[in-house]
Amino acid sequence: MENLKEQESHEHFCVLRNRLLQRLEESWEDSDTEVLELIDGLMLEYSREVYLSIVQRENLRKELFQSVRRMDILEELLEDDSITEIMVNGWDKIFIEREGRIFPWRKSFSSPEKLDDVIQQMAARCNRVINTTQPIVDARLKNGERVNAVISPVALDGSILTIRRFPKEPITMKKLIEMDSLDQETADFVEKLVKAGYTILIGGGTGSGKTTFLNALSEFIPKDERVITIEDNAELQLQGIENLVRLECRQANIEKSQEITMGDLLKTCLRMRPSRIIVGEVRSKEAAELLQVVNVGNDGSLSTIHANSCRDMVSRLETMVLMGMDLPVPVIRRQIASGFDVFIHLGRMRDKSRKVQEICEIDRVEEGEVILNSLYVRGTALEKTGEMLHQEKFKKAGIEL
Repeated sequence: MENLKEQESHEHFCVLRNRLLQRLEESWEDSDTEVLELIDGLMLEYSREVYLSIVQRENLRKELFQSVRRMDILEELLEDDSITEIMVNGWDKIFIEREGRIFPWRKSFSSPEKLDDVIQQMAARCNRVINTTQPIVDARLKNGERVNAVISPVALDGSILTIRRFPKEPITMKKLIEMDSLDQETADFVEKLVKAGYTILIGGGTGSGKTTFLNALSEFIPKDERVITIEDNAELQLQGIENLVRLECRQANIEKSQEITMGDLLKTCLRMRPSRIIVGEVRSKEAAELLQVVNVGNDGSLSTIHANSCRDMVSRLETMVLMGMDLPVPVIRRQIASGFDVFIHLGRMRDKSRKVQEICEIDRVEEGEVILNSLYVRGTALEKTGEMLHQEKFKKAGIEL
């Protein structure tokens, strides 16, 4: 019975949408108000042909408007704050993530062309270009959602759209403790690290909560400091920082505008008198510029990186630095040990929760290897495994461990 009602509703929608598109082509209405008035007129005409309940009319009105003016059927998902990820695998397969679990969604686009229209609309709003010669785009919607789209010829089974959503209210360290991502003792320790100006690199896999944890750390930055953030696509939600400068990379587009890379922004931000520099995520050769930045006195800088452990963060940094700079590996390792103070590794558990797995201090370089001092490791719980060896910044800041 329920399936029959949904089928009838879809048939009504298809008939009305075809009529609406025809009217729009004829009348060229531009404003949302004019489109809604046109939809209301069509609904009135259609209700003389077919009986529609008040609920059906309201739902059809909303769906019709979204199909021509917003993100089509995705608008419903974008309005649902409980959804953290939207995954479109072609026009007729949509999956959503809620509370760390992935489910198929019952609805689909009306056609492959409609999905392509939505992707083009998203790209245009973000001043990005996506076409057959440039079939991949990363962008950010006005509410901060991170968007990745891939179209033909790269996407073999239809256009792919992935939207990562972030909470409207930033997750605080208190909330992370309540979620058992870390305990109060560890939270107090990382708070002291940030306040004392230790340079921290946060690592983990995709979806492990690196950006969320970085946002939470930002609440401990002293209020009198000038902070500059650098991101590929702006998604950080830093808390309580008045003297904040936000920079975002820019891709070259068809108007021949200059590409602005993360490396370019890292170079220029040094002339902006930063107290701290926060890099959203290091992915490639810009790691060479980041290494220079953290080695010229910008204590307390924060960044994230994809890695499988604290030890893996060292090798990942080495590889990415070599993409942008031809340096001997021993030199790179000495700069890593000199520039970074602490590595924090996050992981995603079997129950889909995200937790701090390990915290290590970068101790020294010995016989060409970076030596890490393990401070906290998660077994059944997060356990303290060692004492901080380099406490000079704590003493300078007047902070006791």
